Amino acid sequence: MKNEIMEAALESLNREKKEIERLIGYLDEISFLKAVEALSNCKCIMTVASGSSGIAAKKFAHSLCCIERHAMFMSPSEAVHGGLGALDKDDVMVMVSRGGKTVELLPIISVCNKKKATLIGVTENDQSILAQSSDIVLKLSIEKESDPLGLMATSSYIATIALFDALLASLIVKTGFTAEQFGLIHPGGAVGELLNKK
Repeated sequence: MKNEIMEAALESLNREKKEIERLIGYLDEISFLKAVEALSNCKCIMTVASGSSGIAAKKFAHSLCCIERHAMFMSPSEAVHGGLGALDKDDVMVMVSRGGKTVELLPIISVCNKKKATLIGVTENDQSILAQSSDIVLKLSIEKESDPLGLMATSSYIATIALFDALLASLIVKTGFTAEQFGLIHPGGAVGELLNKK
């Protein structure tokens, strides 16, 4: 049993590493650069998704705040109960849905289009409602989830996080964000202590 346990663990790590390597290979430069441009020039950024994709979207919103981009995560349930009042035409919505047709996201897509906010769709399905309704599509292509059942949001979650981290890195370069700026807004914890040494 011990060997089987370790085999599953190592297979998971290798599978997730492979999915990031695959992402490097299929990342569309034109769409990626359009997304960086939109995220660097908009007034505000809203992220939205469900389940594990929602957790990735929430982390991305926090990362954007850490580089002084005005960003917030909006849960789908809050979005369709008035939360979309925070979105306007000068804003960007980043929506994640592997299949691109998550039911609770469909009304949000409609509102986003009607308000003429820029919609960045992150999806595997380029024929989906999300892809067809988006101004910019960032494609994912997950070969296999890393858990033994092949059902959990494992490799797909890691690929989504990696894509968002790549956007973050590009935005730091694009906006010229500095460690000194980060030190000002991150006074807490070990990072704050390191950045704010007198």
